Amino acid sequence: MEILSAEQIRAWDEFTIQHEPIASVDLMERAAASCLSWLEKNGYLGRTFSIYCGKGNNGGDGLALARMLSAQDCRVTVHILEFGHIGTEDFQINLARLHQSPVEVRFIQGEEHFLRPVQDEILIDALLGSGLNRALEGVTALLVEHLNQSGNEIIAIDIPSGLFVSRSAKGNTVIRAMHTLSFQVWKPAFLLPENERWVGRVHILDIGLHPEFLSQMRGEAELLDPGIIHAIYKPRLSFANKGNFGHALLVAGSYGKMGAAVLSGRACLRSGVGLLTIFVPGCGYVILQTAVPEAMILTDDDERVHTKLPDGGVEKYSVIGVGPGLGTDHPTVDFLRNLLQQNRKPIVIDADALNILAANPDLFALLPPYSILTPHPREFQRLFGDSADDYAALDKAREQARNLQCIIVLKGHHTFIAMPGGSSYFNSTGNAGMAKGGSGDALTGILTALLGQSYSPGEAALLGVYLHGLAGDIAANALSQEAMLPSDLIGCLGNAFQVIQKTP
Repeated sequence: MEILSAEQIRAWDEFTIQHEPIASVDLMERAAASCLSWLEKNGYLGRTFSIYCGKGNNGGDGLALARMLSAQDCRVTVHILEFGHIGTEDFQINLARLHQSPVEVRFIQGEEHFLRPVQDEILIDALLGSGLNRALEGVTALLVEHLNQSGNEIIAIDIPSGLFVSRSAKGNTVIRAMHTLSFQVWKPAFLLPENERWVGRVHILDIGLHPEFLSQMRGEAELLDPGIIHAIYKPRLSFANKGNFGHALLVAGSYGKMGAAVLSGRACLRSGVGLLTIFVPGCGYVILQTAVPEAMILTDDDERVHTKLPDGGVEKYSVIGVGPGLGTDHPTVDFLRNLLQQNRKPIVIDADALNILAANPDLFALLPPYSILTPHPREFQRLFGDSADDYAALDKAREQARNLQCIIVLKGHHTFIAMPGGSSYFNSTGNAGMAKGGSGDALTGILTALLGQSYSPGEAALLGVYLHGLAGDIAANALSQEAMLPSDLIGCLGNAFQVIQKTP
C-alpha cells in the first residue's frame, strides 16, 4: 500500500473527480458518510457532538458530518473559525445545506467566543486537515490548546490540526486526538513515534478514490500489507531437501549473554533454514547444545568472547548472521574485522556487531553489498549521528542505505526499511509487547534464515520484518502485550507462516 504526501492525496482526489467522474462536493459527502459509519459502528451515535471547523475542505467535511449526525438525532453544535474571508466553494455549499438543519452554528473570532465543552461531549476536529503548511498561531493555536485542555475525547478528521503530513511538527501546537479518521491511505505522519500522542489510534476509511491513480504514482514509501508479503512468500516444493534451504552460521553470544544466541538460533530454525550452525565462545557449548538441539554448535577457543573464525572458515555457509549478545571486547572487534574481510556474501548485522561498527567506522568499507543492518533507534544514532526529528532519521536511513549499498532496518513500532535503490517501506505488524530484550535477537535469526533460502536480501528483509511483527501480534493476542516474551513470539512463527500462506 502506497504512503502518499498531502500533494499526492490532493492529486488523487482530483483524478477521481475527473475520471469517475464525481463532483468534489459529492466526494466530500462520501468522506463524511464514511466518518458517520465509523462513529455508528463504534457506538458514538446518541452522544453530544461539538464540531470545530475551519473554512477549507476539512471544515467542509465537518459541516457535512454535522448535518448527517443531526439526521441521526444526535445533538450537534458547529463552531467555525471566522477570520472574515469566504470559505472554499465546497465549504460554502455545505454551510448552506447545514442551515437547513436544526444544527446550531457558532462563529469563533477570538478567545471570548471559546466555550467550555460539556462533560462527555465528543469534540470533532475539522479545523485544518492535511493542507497545513505552517505552524498554528494566534486564535487558532489558542483554540487548539483550549480543546486539548478540556479533557474531552477528541476525534480528528483527516489529520489532527497542526500536524504536518510529511515533516516534523515538533514544538508546534497540535490537536491531541484519541482517534484519527483518515481517508484511503496512510500518511507518513501516522507512522512516526514523535506523533503518537497527537494522532491516537488511526483508522483508514475507504472513500472510493479511483484505483487507477495508484498505478501511475509512486508514494513516499510503501506500507507492508498482506498482498505484498504473499507475493514475496515462496511455498516449499514437495521434493525439496534441507540443502535447498541454506546452511546458516549464527555468530552470537558471550559470557552472560548466551540467551541471545539461544533466541536467535531458535528463531532461525523456526523460519525454515535447512541447516544451522551456531558459533559461540566455549562457555556456551553446553547451553546451546541443550537449548537448541536442532543446531550444530562450534566454539571459540576462548571461553568468554569471540576471538577467531571457526575452523574451516566461513565460505561454506550460505549466509551469516552476527551480533546478538556478541559483546564489544577488543578481541571481538578484531574478530568482526576478520569476518567481514573473509565473507563477501550479504550478511545480517545486529546488536553488538552494530556497536562495533559505530565505534570503528573504517569497518563500513568492508560491508558486503546488500547486507542487512538492523539497528534500534539508539544504535542507529550511534552509527550515523543525531537526527533533528523522526523525519530526518528516515531521510538519513535512506541516504545511508544508498551510500553503503546495504538494507537498513530501523526498528520501531512501524519498522522502517530503506533499500539501497531508494525504495522504502514501513511495517504494518507488531506491537508494544515486543519492546523487550531478545526481540531483536529473534529478528536476526528470522532474517538470517530467510536470506539463506531462496529470497533476495530485499525480499528477506521485508518478509522477515513482517513475519516478526505478525508473530508478535499473535503472541500478544494469546498472552497480552505485557506478559508475552520473545520466546513466545518465536513459538508463534508457525502460526504467522500459516496466516501468510492463506492470504489470497
